[in-house]
Amino acid sequence: MRSNHATVSKAGPLVGAFVHGIDLSQPMAPGDRDTIKSALAEHGVVFFRDQDLTEDQHIAFAEQFGPININRFFTKVDGFPKIAEVRKEPHHTSNIGGGWHTDHSYDVEPALGSALYARIVPDIGGDTIFVNMAAVFDSLSPSFQLMLEGLRATHSSRHVFGKDRPPGTNGDRADRIGNPELATQDATHPVVIRHPDSGRKVLFVNPGFTTGIEGWQAGESKALLDYLYAQAARPEFQYRFQWAKGSLAFWDNRATWHMALNDYHGQRRLMHRITIEGCALAA
Repeated sequence: MRSNHATVSKAGPLVGAFVHGIDLSQPMAPGDRDTIKSALAEHGVVFFRDQDLTEDQHIAFAEQFGPININRFFTKVDGFPKIAEVRKEPHHTSNIGGGWHTDHSYDVEPALGSALYARIVPDIGGDTIFVNMAAVFDSLSPSFQLMLEGLRATHSSRHVFGKDRPPGTNGDRADRIGNPELATQDATHPVVIRHPDSGRKVLFVNPGFTTGIEGWQAGESKALLDYLYAQAARPEFQYRFQWAKGSLAFWDNRATWHMALNDYHGQRRLMHRITIEGCALAA
């Protein structure tokens, strides 16, 4: 077992950090695990470079932070049902995760986070952008914050993965995303949650899976959510991560948005994603 050598440096002013001095293929010392967990709570997403992981080692890393959530919709890696395949082939035009979203916000107990490992990356492009949703909440006026703290929002998987999703929204992803009959998840969460680890107040809505404000008319919900989404998409709250083979990003779904850029047509991108179970969220 390694001694405690992990160190942390900020990636961006408001979101993201790099963890150095650790080989994730080896069992972690408790101190290294605690360093990663603390950095995740503080920065929302942590990045590791130059990792050489087997599927079993990837799973072993993730399981040190909680039980694995087996994805219902993504293609699985052969022989490893705990690992979802995030893939785009040269002939595909649609990517996976190409809009702002928070993984699994439609679950009653949203996922703690996801550990995405790069196996094949394009020569250029295919970056992922992350947003710090605690910083977004902090940027709002106190009166507006107070109003938001009294609201709850509905989230669903049905319109993204389900049988009744709008025509054409799946693009050419039919060979990568399936099981629409399993898209029955609906949940209601506070619009502003108290992060279970950092204690910060976090804006917990996202364009991918949030369907409305509980008790509000559709037009009222759209007006509020559109404003919040525009605020969250401002560049100062973002960090853009450039992938390389062997990079791993571990993000906190309770604290961040992310979006995968689809700017590498004609090239292959293959990522392995493990999602870690979370808990119910409270205001």
